[in-house]
Amino acid sequence: MIEKVNYQGWPNCYRLANDSIEVIVTTDVGPRVIRLGFIGQPNEFAEIAPMMGQTGGDEFRIYGGHRFWHAPEARPRSYVPDNGPVDIKRHKDYVRLTPPTEAATGIQKEIDVHLSAEKAQVTVVHRLYNRGLWAVELSPWAISLMAAGGRAILPLPPRGPQRDNLLPTSLLAIWPYTDLSDPRFILGSRYIMLRQDRKMPSPQKIGGMISDGWAAYFNRGHLFLKAFDYENGLPYPDFGCSVECFTNDAILELETLGPLTLLEPDEYLEHVEKWFLFRDVPEPHNDSDIERNILPLLQPAV
Repeated sequence: MIEKVNYQGWPNCYRLANDSIEVIVTTDVGPRVIRLGFIGQPNEFAEIAPMMGQTGGDEFRIYGGHRFWHAPEARPRSYVPDNGPVDIKRHKDYVRLTPPTEAATGIQKEIDVHLSAEKAQVTVVHRLYNRGLWAVELSPWAISLMAAGGRAILPLPPRGPQRDNLLPTSLLAIWPYTDLSDPRFILGSRYIMLRQDRKMPSPQKIGGMISDGWAAYFNRGHLFLKAFDYENGLPYPDFGCSVECFTNDAILELETLGPLTLLEPDEYLEHVEKWFLFRDVPEPHNDSDIERNILPLLQPAV
């Protein structure tokens, strides 16, 4: 089912729903997926209340929900305001959101949102078009602002004994403000978790070469999983990151990135995320909890 709705002060939104979950996109700004959740239950995404329903202006607003950028991050390129209307095309089982080309960059974004007819599953196809006159090196960057109070889960590559593993197999990226002694980080041998804490305003960020092709967010007994294709051997931004995670006292961003690509004029690239929602998941505190309660959910999905 696809229907036009008013959501949080934006009159031109579209709701995709099945018997389990609903997705709401707005065409008043964006492209944005502003809501994802089980029917009748809270939004899994953050909503920045003072910004809901706003349009227009030259100031970048974070709004909330799921947005689409291109990396590497830089000002002003990454912070081009997305405060204007977005074209929508409704198809039988998906919607396509296409904003105007960014005047400052020559890049045009596009998002297709496909909702499964029966499952708590969404496929989001992100596209970047080069509408400019010269080639641009960039990476697709899909950013989900998750609601407060949960924790992100990032898998590390398979572990092994020292005698069989003389060379490194992955990396972590840290920013100048990253503090690994911060109690929001839970550093395991197989997984890294980062908690969102309303009482801790200092920002934290971490990234990594996540070759398993998934990252997740636990909150209120629900698990949000995003799966993606990791392309081994290709260069990724930020020293090789395919996943990044940022948090402060308001939100946590769960981000996936595609390989760095030299995009020629009139060419485009795609980055696909598959989203899954699960109910009644025990809260993970360590590696054992993840392997006991979460991996069995992920393996059929990824």
